[in-house]
Amino acid sequence: QVQLVESGGGLVQAGGSLRLSCAASERVSKYAMGWFRQAPGKEREFVAAVSSSGRSTTRADSLKGRFAISRDNAKNTVYLEMDSLKPEDTAVYYCAAGLTTRSMASDYPYWGQGTQVTVSS
Repeated sequence: QVQLVESGGGLVQAGGSLRLSCAASERVSKYAMGWFRQAPGKEREFVAAVSSSGRSTTRADSLKGRFAISRDNAKNTVYLEMDSLKPEDTAVYYCAAGLTTRSMASDYPYWGQGTQVTVSS
């Protein structure tokens, strides 16, 4: 079973940037990888996904231009670059592995424990 560990979260001021990392316990080159987030009192929502090869990415429309996903299969690691952060980006960010780059959480059978991102105004 694939184990995923997120890192890079923390407290940042509005307008700042963070880079989240997701390290896998084994080779994940056959999996699509996604990032989701969940704010207090809200449902988990799709952020971005990248295909197994890294050649194709998808993002939530509301985040285009600020968030970017990438992967390094040699390091079994996926990244989420977040720029121009806003207080409403505050959430726990989860990394997930699946077989598609679709935006449904149910398409991803493997999940990390999450990393907290807090954006202060």
